Amino acid sequence: MENNNVDKKNAFWAFAILGIFILISLVYYKVNVFYMYLVAYTWFGIAYGMMLQYGRFCFASASRDLFAAGVPRMAVGILVALTFFSLIQATLAATNMSTFHPAPFGIHTLAAGLVFGVGMVLAGGCASGSLYKIGEGNMTSFTAAFFGLCIGQAVFVDVKWFNFLIPQKWVDAAAAKVAAGFPPADKMTASFDTYLAGYVWDKPSVQLSHTKALSEALPGASKYFVADALLNAIIPAMLLLVVIYAIWVRKGFIKKRAKQKGGSTIMGLGGELSGIWSMITASKRTTIMGVIIGMVAGLHIFVMKGMQIKFGVTNFGQLLTKMGYGADTSVKGTVFDPGYWYITSQEGQLGAWLLEKFGWNMRDNLFFGVNNGLPHPLRNPALWMSIGIIFGAMIMARLSNEYKFKMPKGELWVWALVGGVLMGWGSRPSLGCNIGAFFIRVAGGDPSGWLYLAGMASGAFIGVKFFNWWSERKMAKEMEAF
Repeated sequence: MENNNVDKKNAFWAFAILGIFILISLVYYKVNVFYMYLVAYTWFGIAYGMMLQYGRFCFASASRDLFAAGVPRMAVGILVALTFFSLIQATLAATNMSTFHPAPFGIHTLAAGLVFGVGMVLAGGCASGSLYKIGEGNMTSFTAAFFGLCIGQAVFVDVKWFNFLIPQKWVDAAAAKVAAGFPPADKMTASFDTYLAGYVWDKPSVQLSHTKALSEALPGASKYFVADALLNAIIPAMLLLVVIYAIWVRKGFIKKRAKQKGGSTIMGLGGELSGIWSMITASKRTTIMGVIIGMVAGLHIFVMKGMQIKFGVTNFGQLLTKMGYGADTSVKGTVFDPGYWYITSQEGQLGAWLLEKFGWNMRDNLFFGVNNGLPHPLRNPALWMSIGIIFGAMIMARLSNEYKFKMPKGELWVWALVGGVLMGWGSRPSLGCNIGAFFIRVAGGDPSGWLYLAGMASGAFIGVKFFNWWSERKMAKEMEAF
């Protein structure tokens, strides 16, 4: 009887949350039809949240499971999702319906991924994983997200604490740009500003389909499928699957196969392929959700591009200006509006908006003042996507009776704070996180995404090794005291 009551209570909350978001959408539509752009972001956020929670998709969990326990389930699911998403990205690019844009390519992406990777393991969740875990009631993830992804990011882009790391040539390059008229001198107030103007802006952006050699060799739309999808995403993802199989799965599969074959351990090509397929299908829930996530991420791009065509804009900042909220935008009249699945930048905007309420000028830098604007949270489309992820995950957690409010205890507070700040700081130099800097970029044909993954995986490995050392040290002390 008690379990039935719990089920009914969770179902009530799930449908109540759904109803509230329907009501919010109707109110936005009633206020101004332009807000349907924001509403679209919101509902895709809800979809992502539901899928992430159901599939337990988290890059931190994938790293922890793989490096600490030798379980590849999550890592395999992520690579499957990436493969399907790359094909959809290619289709959208071929039909001129893509909103994707590559990022500056450089060693900074690797270094940023390293910091982020350590942070996500300490915090117990990556950028997207932390959001869906908040929806499950996990306040450790809330602590990491709020103090790291929100406040930590905002502080990082507006302080001079890191001037000692800035080479003089970056300072000179940034000064030359200011002297030439852009960026405005009054927006060059932080270490991150010099880093952007003096280093990142001079780095090339690479998308394989747009490189001279491949665009000339591949006719028409085929360049998107061959260069961006096949060469940049699918083949590397398949090779990674083979590596994961060889290191973590093959030995166990051979033993299992030997029992079935009466002791024979001979493995031909067919046997190896069977082993890889067995690894991919070991967790149907995660693999199937990986396919669906890839499809929904592609649909998201298609819808946002359609919205831009419908309203005759390229950025939501233009619609905000039409509605009389030009103060929300940057000096270029824009706000952060990626046009696809993205985490971290919008959380940084929320942190900056809150800090401004305490008197901190957060518009005197390139990140908010020139690139992304600082819209009111109620008018921030990407932030509503993150809100949607949290509540979408809450809906799914309620429906599966997996919601449980949990406050962090003891040292979890420290790990959440430190890990969250490292994630926030690690996401800025690379201009993205596990979603924006890896998943989206690789699927769109940008090889810098693999550089970020290399850094993130290395950082996660360091984080796992640190936790193992800490746990053994703590256990030794407890045994000694006992």
